[in-house]
Amino acid sequence: MILVDSSVWIDYFRGVENSHTLQLDQWLDTPVVEVGVADLVAFEVLRGFLNTRARQQAEDFLLDLPTVNIGGIANALQAAAHDRALRAKGFTIRSPIDVLLASYCITHGHMLLHRDADFDAIETLRGLKSWPH
Repeated sequence: MILVDSSVWIDYFRGVENSHTLQLDQWLDTPVVEVGVADLVAFEVLRGFLNTRARQQAEDFLLDLPTVNIGGIANALQAAAHDRALRAKGFTIRSPIDVLLASYCITHGHMLLHRDADFDAIETLRGLKSWPH
């Protein structure tokens, strides 16, 4: 499964074309690739909509995809360990949700599609697989 960070979903729903949203489009059109959405990423994305109709359309779209829950206690403990290890090496990740998402991907062997530089340190130092490789 490939999970998608809010940094890409927000661009996607705004109609922004970049390499990440184009790749997401390609994966969504390919039944061979399973694109999923994390519960807390859905929260991040949907909280930004001001237009009720657009929010409902985005919510319906996201809920048609496989969903995973990244906020459970096992992942929280693992994410805390990743966060402490990153801080010990001088890297502070701004969003706790990003650490939870990355931890879930690492634990379950999922790839992450993102446009957020915070994930680069997690990829380099903690083994996160992300696109592009």
